[in-house]
Amino acid sequence: MTEGNFVDYVKIHVTSGKGGQGSAHLRREKYIPKGGPDGGDGGRGGHIIIKADKNLWTLFHLKFKRHFRADHGLPGSKQTSTGADGGDVYVDVPLGTVVRDTETQEILFELTEDGEERILAEGGKGGRGNAHFKSSTNQTPRYAQPGIDGQELDFTLELKILADVGLVGFPNVGKSTLLSVITAAKPKIADYEFTTLKPNLGIVEYRDHRTFVMADIPGIIEGAAEGKGIGHRFLRHIERNSTLLFLIPADAKDIKEQYDILLDELKRYNPELLDKERLVAISKSDMLDDELKAEMKEVLDEEFHNIPYLFFSSVAQQGLMELKDKLWEMLNKETE
Repeated sequence: MTEGNFVDYVKIHVTSGKGGQGSAHLRREKYIPKGGPDGGDGGRGGHIIIKADKNLWTLFHLKFKRHFRADHGLPGSKQTSTGADGGDVYVDVPLGTVVRDTETQEILFELTEDGEERILAEGGKGGRGNAHFKSSTNQTPRYAQPGIDGQELDFTLELKILADVGLVGFPNVGKSTLLSVITAAKPKIADYEFTTLKPNLGIVEYRDHRTFVMADIPGIIEGAAEGKGIGHRFLRHIERNSTLLFLIPADAKDIKEQYDILLDELKRYNPELLDKERLVAISKSDMLDDELKAEMKEVLDEEFHNIPYLFFSSVAQQGLMELKDKLWEMLNKETE
């Protein structure tokens, strides 16, 4: 999936159908010149319904179609015939889509199961025909109810990626390079910050034809929890990953300090993120000789305590199998 085709945020405008007009018809047949009221009810206006589809991975199909309008209900007719309901309109979205009210920014609900449906805008009710208004004092009512108008609303759809492993790190630490090396994904790679502006998904092939999904997410910066940079649009994707892989380059001034900053941003955004399995991977380790690596290990053993870490290099293809083994072990422990 190319970066340009990955759309994780879109605003839509929906208009449900108006209810049909009730009929004010009076029965007129041969030999029955003064029959009573027999006007039928109007049909219901069409709903706008949002539906989860496991075969979708992105909101790209909504990028160029953001307005949805349902059909109006048809009017009632004689012999108490009810008008036909307006056709419902479905908006298909991937699993993990969050629906917000655009005006208030309130989260309304989230779609997490295949085939799950929710009504975004209800169609208006059809008006009642004059047959409902007949009484002992008014046996030939010549009026009926109009149909109720439909709803016109704005929603914001946000996608939280469903992946097994999420790559967490500052910009330009090698997340895209790692994804391009251990999966078939082709993310944009360049030597400047914020090359990745949208998440990239890749399937990692493991031993015995087993696989797991890894997501390269836009780089985090200090202040992301407050919305700085691309802030919240990055952090919401972390919530859907069962294991977090922290990437820190071997040439960082202070590896533990970078890790603590990243952890603090996640904690401020959502403290529950700290409950996820974590692995620290030190990238670009081909720059280190054995002596320097041994010195770093002594320091890291003391600083990281119970947090697992390992060294690897995407460019030199070093430690990649060890990385996959560790991630697979963590994912299986999570499942159990």
